[in-house]
Order: sequence, then structure tokens, then C-alpha cells
Amino acid sequence: MKVGCIGLGDIAQKAYLPVLAVQPGVELHLQTRTPATLERVGHALHLPAARLHADLDALIAAGLDAAFVHAPTDVHPHIVTRLLEAGVPTYVDKPLAYELADSERLVTLAEERGVSLAVGFNRRHAPGYAQCADHPRELILMQKNRIGLPEEPRRMILDDFIHVVDTLRFLAPGRIDDVTVRARTEDGLLHHVVLQLAGDGFTALGVMNRLSGSAEEILEVSGQDTKRQVVNLAEVIDHKGQPTVRRRGDWVPVSRQRGIEQAALAFLDAVRAGKTLSARDALATHELCERVVRAVGERLA
Repeated sequence: MKVGCIGLGDIAQKAYLPVLAVQPGVELHLQTRTPATLERVGHALHLPAARLHADLDALIAAGLDAAFVHAPTDVHPHIVTRLLEAGVPTYVDKPLAYELADSERLVTLAEERGVSLAVGFNRRHAPGYAQCADHPRELILMQKNRIGLPEEPRRMILDDFIHVVDTLRFLAPGRIDDVTVRARTEDGLLHHVVLQLAGDGFTALGVMNRLSGSAEEILEVSGQDTKRQVVNLAEVIDHKGQPTVRRRGDWVPVSRQRGIEQAALAFLDAVRAGKTLSARDALATHELCERVVRAVGERLA
């Protein structure tokens, strides 16, 4: 099975390549426009020169069975379009694109061509978060905070807050009937944003503060007088009277803790089985992010 990896930045090198490089039956091919990086990463993985490609045309010509796209978001539309038109099942880092129209076009193209398209919402596969789907969820609260990182709204929401948006959608126990957005902006930069989703019997709150004084990610789901809390994807605390704590094992890889390994392998399993994956649900997350972007834009206007 020939699998291409396009873009060899931190996310590829730290999270995906350690998983893909050890899969039996996978012939890994790399592509980046930076020759020094291509040579260094290829050498580290002991890949022959024939599997190292300086341009996308050469990579596609290798006859890929699947591809992982970890290039910058700005070039996602071009790269993903080329792969889908070549009939290559494609897994792409979130977001699909910064503009909703581009994301819609890519999802439609994949469906028209009958080619798998998957978006890397790895938190759906993270063990701690997946366990929250089995817990009562009358109230959902997710915080993903940073230190000193106010940013232009669209990039902050699509690059980072999208994880919060997708996790709330994933854990919402019913149809979302109400969407409310609050935000603080200054000098064109987004300092914090709060998203509230509500439906019959549940409320979900997503918070991102880029001036919080702490880099942290905390998820809480509660209902029926019980609460489950996941801290930084590594520690699960169940509250029902006396709290009980479960921590990540010392030897559990970060890629597994964060759900990246599981997401990547699920995609490869689907490709092997001939199953066509749809990004239509992922598109719904992008659509909700666009609503957040527009609501923040109204505050800047």
C-alpha cells in the first residue's frame, strides 16, 4: 500500500510519521518543496531516494493508494484538489480551508469523484474524549486556552478554535437548536471567544482565551449528578462523591493519547477495505466555525 505524506512540518514529524513509518504493508512516500527537510526526514526514516519527491506531480505519479496532507492550510485547496482529481483517498489536517466556499467545493468534488476525504479531527479518537461520549452530557464545557496569543479572528478560529467547535458537536447528545457567540476583540485581534450550543435537555459551552496566562485544555461533561473531566487529554477524573483519577500510562505515545494514531489507522483501514469516507460531517463543523467568524466580524465592524 503506497501512502504519501505531503508536508513535513512539526505535526507530520512528531505525530503522523512515527505512526505511518511502522505500519506493516505501508510503503511510505514523502513530498515537500524544501530539499534539506526532505533529505533529513527521509534519511531518519531510512527511506530510499525513490520514495522522496520534490513536487506533487512526482508523488502522484508514484501511484498512491492514499495520502496524508500536512502542508500549510493556505495550500490545502490546491493539493487536495489535485489528489481527489487523481482518485487518491485523502486525509487532511484541519481545517480543510480557511474559506468555507473552498471547503464546500472540496467536499463536493470528493463526493462527485467517489473518493474518500477525511479531516483530521483527532480529538474524536482521543481515549479521554471518546470515553466522554459514554457519559451523561446535560452540560458540556470545553476550554482550550493559550498564553499571549491574540490573533486575527479567521485564522485563530479555523486553526485552533475549530477543535473546540468539533468536540462540542461530537459530544452534543441531540440536535443543536440555538447558537450564541460572544467575543472580545482589540485592534483587530481576537482575545477570547465563547460559543454556546443548546438543544433539548443540553447546553454546550466552548471557550478559548488567548490571554489566559496558562496553556491548557479542559473538557467536562456532566449530568445525572455525575461529572467526567479530562485535563490536557491525559488525565480523566470522574466525580460522583469522591473523585477518582486515571492518568495516561508512562509509555503511552502522545500520538495515541491525542487520538492521532487512531484517526490515521482508521483512515488506512477504510482505504484497505474499499470504504469511501465522507467529509460531509466535517464540513458541518467548518460551517459552524464560519458562523463564529461572522459573529466576531460583526463586533469588529
